[in-house]
Amino acid sequence: MTPVVRVENLGATVDGHVLLDGVGFTVDAGRVVALVGASGSGKTTTGLALLGEGPATGSVTVRGRVGFVPQQPSAALNPVRRVGAVFREIADRHPGDPRDLIATALRRARVPADLLHRYPHQLSGGQQQRVVLAQALIGDPAVLVADEPTTGQDPLTRTEVVDELSAVVAQGTAVVLLTHDLDVVRALADHIVVLRAGRVVEQGPADALFTHPEHPYTAALLAATPPHPTPPTTDAPRLRVRGLTAHHRSTTVLRDITLDVTERLAVIGRSGSGKTTLGRCLAGLHEPSAGEVLLHGTPLPRSLRRRTPAQLAAVQYVFQDARASFDTRRPVLDQVARTAVRLRGLAESDARAEALAELAAVGVTGETAARRPHALSGGELQRAALVRALLARPEVLICDEVTSGLDTVTRADLLAVLATVPCALVLISHDPQVVARFADRVTVLHEGRVVSHGPASTAIEGAKEKMT
Repeated sequence: MTPVVRVENLGATVDGHVLLDGVGFTVDAGRVVALVGASGSGKTTTGLALLGEGPATGSVTVRGRVGFVPQQPSAALNPVRRVGAVFREIADRHPGDPRDLIATALRRARVPADLLHRYPHQLSGGQQQRVVLAQALIGDPAVLVADEPTTGQDPLTRTEVVDELSAVVAQGTAVVLLTHDLDVVRALADHIVVLRAGRVVEQGPADALFTHPEHPYTAALLAATPPHPTPPTTDAPRLRVRGLTAHHRSTTVLRDITLDVTERLAVIGRSGSGKTTLGRCLAGLHEPSAGEVLLHGTPLPRSLRRRTPAQLAAVQYVFQDARASFDTRRPVLDQVARTAVRLRGLAESDARAEALAELAAVGVTGETAARRPHALSGGELQRAALVRALLARPEVLICDEVTSGLDTVTRADLLAVLATVPCALVLISHDPQVVARFADRVTVLHEGRVVSHGPASTAIEGAKEKMT
């Protein structure tokens, strides 16, 4: 059988920095090859080479068209156009009746036709991911490149995405899966290619690599687990939420939320349940229509713009998409240090010294931090974003899916930092392993309401029934 994809001696160098060196693999029709490795290992650069983009050298042979499912579906959807209009535009580029092409793609990706009438902001994260998959399937591609297709998805949606990709593979489409999610690799992959610093350190059948990895780096990826955090030191709530209600335009996304934040609170729920909106309301990034947030019993202004520097410093937010949270034109170090200057009044030289020391402690060197954001990996930017927030010396740190899209080793390193933070932590997460190890209390949201709140040991089990 002739492979659908053949990659030979793939290389890439940017500004003297080697991104890929001698990468090679093949993919047959109806098979899944997973590319795994730490942030910066070369997975995305390899995926771009399959799409005919990027600075790669070597040989890439593809028999047929390539479809692409990006890591951040929201960035691939036009916010001012209805979904159906974009589908029709894509279908017009391919031979055949556009209506038939769209109907076939929707059926293969299991997307209800009524979603075509909506705008992207009216879709949950899981719905956005399925819509982007359907767009990629228009025209029946021979191979699908899926870049972190389950990033930031709740367990049920993750299962649905795996089922959808499995159905596509069963119809003969080859899939190149770029992911850090080893559970998804176990569920889907036939063959695994392990990348480190742009080189293939090991590859082979998925079953063999999971049971008997030969390279120490592969074993480390499989063995990495989240650390156990420092136990909570107090039962007194630092943050109280009372009767919080919030809207996105005419849609109610939070309904009368009441909860307390003591030390380590995990907020879980399906995509679209209101988790991120709750976190943004706590930080003043989204103004609620009713209710209040109290810090040590004192109400905080609902809007970020009306909070004092001390109030801004007290509640800090680390975004899921770290790259989008940095100014592309300024060095990362300058942006991290700016927090201590603006919110704590430090001199610029002192702020830079603190920033350098704390970045080094999480594995981001001064040389790396001096670069602009595009030159850092996703894992490096996420650690820099965490340090930036911690330089404010917050009372409460809100982390929105900060481990999404990170490999197991980088995730463990980041969580090791979180395990020692001296402030209260609100962890918005879909990762049950992280929640189980990190949280002393769990809040479960469903359709904008709190449906379960209590100790992690009992709330997680209760959440399974509430989220189905």
